[in-house]
Amino acid sequence: MESAEIRRRWLSFFEERGHTVVPSASLIADDPTLLLINAGMVPFKPYFLGETRPPAPRVTSVQKCVRTPDIEEVGKTTRHGTFFQMCGNFSFGDYFKEGAIKLAWELLTSSQDQGGYGLDPERLWITVYEQDDEAEQIWRDVIGVPAERIQRLGMGPNFWSMGVPGPCGPCSEINYDRGPEFGEEGGPAVNDERYVELWNLVFMQYERGPGEGKEDFPILGELPSKNIDTGLGLERLAMVLQGVHNMYETDTLRVVMDKATELTGVRYGAEHDSDVALRVVADHIRTSVMLIGDGVTPGNEGRGYVLRRIMRRAIRNMRLLGATGPVVAELADVVIRTMGEQYPELITERTRIEAVALAEEARFLKTLNAGTNVLDGAVSEAKQAGSTVLSGDKAFLLHDTWGFPIDLTLEMAAEQGLRVDEDGFRRLMKEQRDRAKADARAKKTGHADLSAYREVADTAGSTDFTGYFATEGESTVVGLLVDGVPSPAAVEGDEVEVVLDRTPFYAEGGGQLADQGRIRLDSGAVIEVRDVQQPVPGVSVHKGSVQVGEVTVGASAYAAIDVKRRRAIARAHSATHLTHQALRDALGPTAAQAGSENSPGRFRFDFGSPAAVPGTVLTDVEQRINEVLSRELDVQAEVMSLDEAKKAGAIAEFGEKYGERVRVVTIGDFSKELCGGTHVHNTAQLGLVKLLGESSIGSGVRRIEALVGVDAYNFLAREHTVVAQLQELVKGRPEELPEKISGMLAKLKDAEKEIEKFRAEKVLAAAAGLADGAKDVRGTALVTGQVPDGTSADDLRKLVLDVRGRIPGDRPAVVALFTVANGRPLTVIATNEAARERGLKAGDLVRTAAKTLGGGGGGKPDVAQGGGQDPTAVDEAVAAVERLVAETS
Repeated sequence: MESAEIRRRWLSFFEERGHTVVPSASLIADDPTLLLINAGMVPFKPYFLGETRPPAPRVTSVQKCVRTPDIEEVGKTTRHGTFFQMCGNFSFGDYFKEGAIKLAWELLTSSQDQGGYGLDPERLWITVYEQDDEAEQIWRDVIGVPAERIQRLGMGPNFWSMGVPGPCGPCSEINYDRGPEFGEEGGPAVNDERYVELWNLVFMQYERGPGEGKEDFPILGELPSKNIDTGLGLERLAMVLQGVHNMYETDTLRVVMDKATELTGVRYGAEHDSDVALRVVADHIRTSVMLIGDGVTPGNEGRGYVLRRIMRRAIRNMRLLGATGPVVAELADVVIRTMGEQYPELITERTRIEAVALAEEARFLKTLNAGTNVLDGAVSEAKQAGSTVLSGDKAFLLHDTWGFPIDLTLEMAAEQGLRVDEDGFRRLMKEQRDRAKADARAKKTGHADLSAYREVADTAGSTDFTGYFATEGESTVVGLLVDGVPSPAAVEGDEVEVVLDRTPFYAEGGGQLADQGRIRLDSGAVIEVRDVQQPVPGVSVHKGSVQVGEVTVGASAYAAIDVKRRRAIARAHSATHLTHQALRDALGPTAAQAGSENSPGRFRFDFGSPAAVPGTVLTDVEQRINEVLSRELDVQAEVMSLDEAKKAGAIAEFGEKYGERVRVVTIGDFSKELCGGTHVHNTAQLGLVKLLGESSIGSGVRRIEALVGVDAYNFLAREHTVVAQLQELVKGRPEELPEKISGMLAKLKDAEKEIEKFRAEKVLAAAAGLADGAKDVRGTALVTGQVPDGTSADDLRKLVLDVRGRIPGDRPAVVALFTVANGRPLTVIATNEAARERGLKAGDLVRTAAKTLGGGGGGKPDVAQGGGQDPTAVDEAVAAVERLVAETS
């Protein structure tokens, strides 16, 4: 039975039995504690934790998962893989142990003609938690599994929790006996290689407290609503149904191994080491395709590092098998065609997946041979010196210069009988990160060490910036880095950092965002530039990607910026200068600049102020700015000495370092600042400035956000439309709107109070009738009932206490009333002192009611409150309360 059919049967079986089919979530976990989805139940955690209501009481899914802690075991064992599919069925307060066990047994043992998997019941062994008598009884007496094939195990293997306080419970695992050729008999407690686990049933029935490990935590009590979480490994079941010895020989992985065999000429089954390498390739390529398909891209951090590590491991193993050229394209194609039936998004995203995968392969192949030679030389040096340790600086060199993930270096060194000085490596990595953090302008230098840029600066000199006077021009490529590594060439799809001898592109600095645009080479190659930084003084690094052709060092180029973007940023930058001066005029010199960002059509300006700026002052500042625009002041820039600039009264820009010669930007007679950014020629070019407001961003620091030019006009046009609509609604002139709307809101608030008062009176008016209708239950006055939907919890509580107060104090009394608010049932229960003397406590009664409602609750012995999920169960909850009263009275 093919894997796609296993998946189809699973979903069909549970859908036919009332389960809602939920598509697999992305491998990118929507969970801050996880990089990637590593278990089938992860997407359902919010439901189990009670944070969100589940889509249905019964659901089923086949979830994509990636797990890498055992990556070194991949290929060596029969069942370790980085990517796997977890088939799951889940119950949220619906069926529990018996229901889950019956469903699992039916699907596994029903004939294939009946839609099941057709496993031989005689080959299935069961494990249960050592204290779970109920589960064992169900397996033995209800299902009919012989007692000798049911084994009790401890908390480690057969008790589940999320590792944090919350739901937990015992597990029951279904294992398949693969036969004597796989080892000694004795069941899964003795040999988990022969008796392979297929399906794990988790019975969430307890709440756990804090603690470490899988066993060291207290059980706080039973959950009010019991849940089911099960998981069946699709690959493991495929291994059994397809009659193969390991998961790598199942249909979706064997075809990848066959392609690797075709590309290398190495036959699978001929030799142990090559078999392991082929399995690693098959597993890792499939995982890589699935990760890229879900939007992960190779990188040096987080999930990007996971992908890079896996891909480069696969590529290296292909090299060890004898491949000499690129192989990823053909391997990825097999995965897409094989897995595409189950996950159609792989087919629709084929072009993107292949582009990302091929680019990563190209990067690694450029450095693999050289890096391997460096490693081999370092290994020889260590052995000649009698050492068994590869130094941390060698590992750092391999990582920083040749793109070797540290895990790959660890693996390759181990193959040569050496260990790696990981502490030394990590110390050097930390030092590099600290250096990067110390220089804010180096925040976007990719993965390269600054020495690479200094080398370009030493060789080619500083970049000549022509952008003050030109938006395009001829230049020459004098430096090129691919993936942070100096390279003589780059090809289509590569992420590159390009250094030109001269450029019109403005590098980010002084609060102004970098230019974007294109660099075209005489060869026809095109680079799309997304960002420009100066990681070392004087060297502008253009970051982008090669769109077409091949880029080489020394090539002639023509650089052109996005002029529309540049002009929009220039307007924002000039507006920032005007805002700075207007604020200083209004608030004094303490309103000094503390930061800024000038982007297309908008800017933000941070300044010192001990308190919020009054709205009237902000309005005056905005008016002053726009008055300056109407004066059509020229904007001029000149270079002078720092001393001359200070004498002229120029204001220094925040965060900038200045040399002996500085650039001073003057706006008429209004503003004069030291600034290296680009600006308009005349204030009239700004058109309009609209201050959106100001807020605090820290102690003594405020931030103004504003729009400039067309963006400001569009904002005001939208506001004008809203005002016109309000005029039509309230029938008033613009200046009358505040007063009219304020009056309407006051009337609405008064009406809401009257409605609330009337509703409360109506609810409380029922108190006398409810008290008179008290039912005698073995000498206890019991009042139950459901009040109108929408009654608030506060009003329900008042009503319950009012009813209780109307019953004579010497008569034991229990009042339990229910309502439904926002689709969820709610109950409040109160007891008097006489009832409590009989053992009738409100908290116990509420827990009984709430459990029936599919929820929880609690409180004091005299009054308690609870709720649930199922509004149709109110009558049943009333009956449950009455039964408990009768049993206790």
